[in-house]
Amino acid sequence: MMANRLRSAAMLAAFGLLAVPFAVSAQTVLAAETSAAAPGRLLDARPLAPELGLEEAGRALAIRYGSTDGVAGQGAIEVTGALFLPQGAPPKGGWPLVAWAHGTVGIGDDCAPSRNVRSLRDRTYLNHWLAEGYAVVATDYQGLGSPGPHPYLDSRAAAYSTLDAIRAVQGGGFGLSGKVLIVGQSQGAGAAFATAGYAPDYAPDVDVRGTIATGIPNLAAAASAGTDPDAADKVDRIIAYLLYIASAAQQIDPKYDPAAVLTDRAMPAFAEAADTCVVDMFKAVVDAGLTRANSFKGDFWRYYAPVLKHAGYPTLKITTPVFIGTGSEDVDTPAPMQRALVESACAAGSTIEAHVYPGLDHSATLNRSSADSRIFARQAIAGKPVAATCSPAGAVRGDH
Repeated sequence: MMANRLRSAAMLAAFGLLAVPFAVSAQTVLAAETSAAAPGRLLDARPLAPELGLEEAGRALAIRYGSTDGVAGQGAIEVTGALFLPQGAPPKGGWPLVAWAHGTVGIGDDCAPSRNVRSLRDRTYLNHWLAEGYAVVATDYQGLGSPGPHPYLDSRAAAYSTLDAIRAVQGGGFGLSGKVLIVGQSQGAGAAFATAGYAPDYAPDVDVRGTIATGIPNLAAAASAGTDPDAADKVDRIIAYLLYIASAAQQIDPKYDPAAVLTDRAMPAFAEAADTCVVDMFKAVVDAGLTRANSFKGDFWRYYAPVLKHAGYPTLKITTPVFIGTGSEDVDTPAPMQRALVESACAAGSTIEAHVYPGLDHSATLNRSSADSRIFARQAIAGKPVAATCSPAGAVRGDH
């Protein structure tokens, strides 16, 4: 029983990353709202408050657009996000577009990235793309800042939100080309990879030229991995992610009773998960002294498996090239698990340009990788061949 509980925690360790939340300022309405939330239709675009923008952006907008409910696989919904345009006039043919998939921020509307100042790391990274001449569209995902619950870790929902954000801004008269890169880090890297997998069927009109993923989770490997029993009694902030899953599941379907798998000691922190953003949620878990041993009384993964049926990837055979960057010292999305995903995707027929960054952890890999991913991006956008490197040099933590 304890092994199953620990396996659940190991599986969810692959989904970290955060942006620090701050209060959103008032915005001035630029466009009239409409009510027809057809997938990919831009419903509203307003100037983003200056403190929520990016230094390299010539224009920053908060957007609202139509999409498809990724949980049900049908039905119109509204999603929010942000659009950042480079400085100056667009080049002939328009700016190529980076579709940014963010990491874990929380599941409450106030945690939506478009309502918050982005972390220094993410600002640095997104400014890099703007300076390179790419526009950036950044979805908040279904249920973050928009009606309905946020289906945390549902890759189909994240993919639909990402693809419809692309459609919405490309049809909005913003001077964009049709060429798209999907880019994400950590949980967002998983969302980016899944988006590339869903694109041919859900959005064949979107010209995805390539995908860039750093710190990518490998759910299949993580779910079957064991965890050191010695860690069972250590306070573990990763439990915050499990509480987000439990809270989101209950909001989507009340039949999921958290008391079936959570102990009385964990329930107060669970109660905070619905509207507490990730930095404060980590603190709540640590302050409560939650460990894997004192937080669970059942097999968390087995209980919530139906809710997470779309948390994996629809296919490992991606039709466009993929860049995967891994820090050798990454323990949030463990480096050996990332390598296993690279090998499986290559075996499935994907073109993977894989890089290992010696001595770097989960977070540090993002900006270090940009020197390589910018070259990959230029090749992919131009439609030039990308050489597969399925066995990159460099040992990773956990190798023996």
